[in-house]
Amino acid sequence: MGLPEEQRKSDSGSRAREETGSEGRVRGWSPPPEVRRSAHVSSLQRYRELHRHSVEEPGEFWGNIAKEFYWKTPCPGPFLQYNFDVTKGKIFTEWMKGATTNICYNVLDRNVHEKKLGDKVAFYWEGNEPGETTKITYRELLVQVCQFSNVLRKQGIQKGDRVAIYMPMILELVVAMLACARLGALHSIVFAGFSAESLCERILDSSCSLLITTDAFYRGEKLVNLKELADESLEKCREKGFPVRCCIVVKHVGRAELGMNDSPSQSPPVKRQCPDVQISWNEGVDLWWHELMQEAGDEFEPEWCDAEDPLFILYTSGSTGKPKLCAGSICWSVEMDTKPQPEDPFSPQGVVHTIGGYMLYVATTFKYVFDFHPEDVFWCTADIGWITGHSYVTYGPLANGATSVLFEGIPTYPDESRLWSIVDKYKVTKFYTAPTAIRMLMKFGDEPVTKHSRASLQVLGTVGEPINPEAWLWYHRVVGSQHCPIVDTFWQTETGGHMLTPLPGATPMKPGSASFPFFGVAPAILNESGEELEGEAEGYLVFKQPWPGIMRTIYGNHTRFETTYFKKFPGYYVTGDGCRRDQDGYYWITGRIDDMLNVSGHLLSTAEVESALVEHEAVAEAAVVGHPHPVKGECLYCFVTLCDGHTFSSTLTEELKKQIREKIGPIATPDYIQNAPGLPKTRSGKIMRRVLRKIAQNDHDLGDTSTVADPSVINHLFSHRCLTTQ
Repeated sequence: MGLPEEQRKSDSGSRAREETGSEGRVRGWSPPPEVRRSAHVSSLQRYRELHRHSVEEPGEFWGNIAKEFYWKTPCPGPFLQYNFDVTKGKIFTEWMKGATTNICYNVLDRNVHEKKLGDKVAFYWEGNEPGETTKITYRELLVQVCQFSNVLRKQGIQKGDRVAIYMPMILELVVAMLACARLGALHSIVFAGFSAESLCERILDSSCSLLITTDAFYRGEKLVNLKELADESLEKCREKGFPVRCCIVVKHVGRAELGMNDSPSQSPPVKRQCPDVQISWNEGVDLWWHELMQEAGDEFEPEWCDAEDPLFILYTSGSTGKPKLCAGSICWSVEMDTKPQPEDPFSPQGVVHTIGGYMLYVATTFKYVFDFHPEDVFWCTADIGWITGHSYVTYGPLANGATSVLFEGIPTYPDESRLWSIVDKYKVTKFYTAPTAIRMLMKFGDEPVTKHSRASLQVLGTVGEPINPEAWLWYHRVVGSQHCPIVDTFWQTETGGHMLTPLPGATPMKPGSASFPFFGVAPAILNESGEELEGEAEGYLVFKQPWPGIMRTIYGNHTRFETTYFKKFPGYYVTGDGCRRDQDGYYWITGRIDDMLNVSGHLLSTAEVESALVEHEAVAEAAVVGHPHPVKGECLYCFVTLCDGHTFSSTLTEELKKQIREKIGPIATPDYIQNAPGLPKTRSGKIMRRVLRKIAQNDHDLGDTSTVADPSVINHLFSHRCLTTQ
């Protein structure tokens, strides 16, 4: 994205050479020579030069990158203005305020017309069943987006309106979100695994005037009647005095009867027959997608938006279990200050980004973190319903003219080798997934991976939580065959894109470390008094200045935005995460601050304890929470999921306690270790530690558990919990 490339390509160094730290404790790997030779940033020295420039001269640095994009009108004033200090006035950040653009134009029209990529594949779509496949080129995607933009306009959708999208991972989901962006409407994508109540809550909170959904879809063996859930949600909306006037329905499982198999721009028919699916129809509200598209024109002039205009709304669950509204690129200049303040401090709240900043940041992080080149095939396994899917399935790859894989299924269907079969099928070069998925697949051993070639893989990535070293090593050794750099990325919904991450051709990797800050990111570690700690240190992770993807406010509650992210340490953005910096300057995320335990006055990281547990050969996955203790204040309550072939016993419990004592110290010895055949997780795979805390304390008041993938796990854990004392 406009950065000067490294001129001196180093050929020195051994292949993925293993290194040992001065104390012999932390092993690391240098970038493989074949990756370094072609990398955009091919040395640590070059990374440091670019990072220093990006932090010291952010306007110049990002201004050069902005030249790679189309702006209808340039920025008329300062490129960047901000205040991070609550003691000096209102917190604000403005990047390129007054410049106008359209993100859909930049990710589609610019690639088709200026870069001549019209015939390049934008997405390979892989359905739930092997053999359900199709592809769509950039030109075909542009036509579909223009058609659906016309559909939305005909339904009365205008710039600033909110549109709810409740769909599985099919091509129409991408078309719908880009069409919203093209006409300046905000898309609010709700993960298709969420309940009708969750969908209703999101529709009401953002006053969506239209819903886009699907008849049904398969998730592995399970058939999900999505239209039925959508109908239930819309009925709840009507009962609460907010009737949604239109619901557009994609015929997905019923696609074969439409004779649409030859369309390159739509997902192919589902192979499995669905005789039991009954699709209800609400006359006057429901409309078929395919019928509307047949009548729509294939040209649509984009709505030119200010760099600070709205782009999307996204919800995420907070620690209380109630959803938090995350709005990517929203700027309601009036509603921000006039919307009634919610009385419930844990009610949905919106994190606000901007079009211009978000576009620059996701495009640049995608290019440099994954070391993207035009011939790459990229695959991010995240659902588009999450921020990772927004940034690194849709907007980031398309902004770079990339070819990506869009996968509807799950990693273990029809068997546990599905991911690696897809990697070989499409010759995937860059692969991005979650540590939870890696740990799950580890349970099945190496054979499901190694029976596939995976020779195309060049870079691996992780996202969502810190990856424990054992999982990192398995990922590197088995999946990457010891020749693929791993980019362990730390970021948040609020940041819009990667914040701490290795660069594949420049950063020597340390398993479990997020390494160094991305361009434009200035991290610091603070103690409880707000003092910056130098050198080796552990404390609160904060950022000292804005980057283009930073949020702007919490929708309707700027006071809470300032309190949550800036009040504790004036002058800094507070991530809410604990962090350790080692003697080499590498950053290690130790977990959310609320996942730090105070045991007898000692702060312990749950992530560190979990990592120690998983190093035992019998343990596939672990989760650690705090439990009240009459003497220590808090003690450790551990949940462990065992690998196949191992049995939970008192002997194993003592081995695990011994291992923790040896790895961390006696102060970290758990009081309780519970066998957990399964852990409560969201449908995206994140462990719900909030629920585990309740189980540990035998507290059945769980709050909202609609996002739990398998509720039966909770009942099992409650019935088998350890006997505790308080």
